[in-house]
Order: sequence, then structure tokens, then C-alpha cells
Amino acid sequence: MPDSTTAAPPSVRDNREKMLERAMSRHQYSGDALIEVLHAAQELYGYLSPPLLRMIARKLKLPPSRVLGVATFYHFFSLKPKGEHFFQVCTGTACYVAGAPALIEVLERRCCKSGATSPDGKVTVQAVRCIGSCGLAPAVIYDGRILARVTPDQLNQELDRIGVP
Repeated sequence: MPDSTTAAPPSVRDNREKMLERAMSRHQYSGDALIEVLHAAQELYGYLSPPLLRMIARKLKLPPSRVLGVATFYHFFSLKPKGEHFFQVCTGTACYVAGAPALIEVLERRCCKSGATSPDGKVTVQAVRCIGSCGLAPAVIYDGRILARVTPDQLNQELDRIGVP
């Protein structure tokens, strides 16, 4: 009798493709639903790889240049795998004036340059345009949560907590 704890054989297909197909089907494969489809794809795969973008373009009957253009225009889409932890520092005017450059400096000194992932895959850092939380300046989106009025000391404490040297 086979052991139920063994992994499925490699021939079993990844369900993410079926789930993305369902998301496109819900929108009747309409090009007008491109942003929603890209969100679904990123949620399923973690990032938007070139083959994934080409497949979406083909299924939605859109030029690949349009799909790539939308994916690169919005900061919440990623074309590279993200680290275990994801820091997005708002660089809109209010956040910039309130101290965003110092936050980016801390992250770059301890982890990696903005737009990159640390060599150990632990942290991804991204400077983003305005996130619409000006009253919370400087704001950081950390693993999907908005942190308000972040100081360099608070950021250093969080990096210590997650084990970033």
C-alpha cells in the first residue's frame, strides 16, 4: 500500500495554471481585465515571469508589449521573485520630506539596493511612488502591512528581529 505522506509524482500538474485560467475565464478573457488577471497571476506565482506574461498576452489576445507595459507601470507588480520579507518605502513628497531617504539608506546598508533582493533571499527592498498614505509619512509597506511614521531605529529593530545582519 502506498504511503500517503509521499509527495505527488512530478507528472502531476501545478494547480496554479488552472487557477489562473479560471481567473481569466471569470473575466471572459477580456483585455479590459488585464490588471485583475495580472494581480491573480502574481498572487499565484509570486511574480510575473516573461513566460507568464506571454501566456497572459496570448490568452487575452493582447500585444505582449501592452501586457509588459502595464506590468512595469504599476509598482505593485514584480517581474522578479521577491525575498521572504518585502519592504516598500514610499517616496512620495510627504514621505520623502518626512524621512524616506533615511529609511532607504538603512535598508540598502543592511540588505540590498532598492529594486533588489538580498543575496540570501531574505529581503527585497523597493522604493515606490506615493502609496496614498501621506498622513502616515514616512510610510513603509512591510509584507503587505502599512507601517506609519517609521523611523530608522524602528526599521533597524525590525531587521534585527527577522535576522538581517
